[in-house]
Amino acid sequence: MKQWLAELEQRHGLDRLTQRSRQWVIASFVILLLLVIYRGFLIQGDELDWRPIVAFVLPLVLFLPSIIGQRARGHAWLAFVSLLYVTQGVMLAAVPGQTWSGSLEALVSLLLFASCMAYARFRSRQQRQAGR
Repeated sequence: MKQWLAELEQRHGLDRLTQRSRQWVIASFVILLLLVIYRGFLIQGDELDWRPIVAFVLPLVLFLPSIIGQRARGHAWLAFVSLLYVTQGVMLAAVPGQTWSGSLEALVSLLLFASCMAYARFRSRQQRQAGR
């Protein structure tokens, strides 16, 4: 795996890989955020209560400064938090009538996990090279 990543860095360049993984992070983050908000409204039905929506959205929103500031460590932590949403999506997919939305949430969360880990790796290597 380490050798494959080194070959990937040589072939595409560290700057390009960092930029691409950041684009994937932003895209999957926004999609997951929209899915969670939509599901929060969908579960509510006729009553409108913001507390459940805030409870689902808050863990993601707390990582906005790390995403905006392009901090590798914050992206690594966001990757681990995204695994909570993977679990939630898998559990939701087991509920009759929620299969598609749960599966979509799990897949987008996995995409967020992978792109955050890739960004954390490439960004930290990029910063190490700039420091030399």
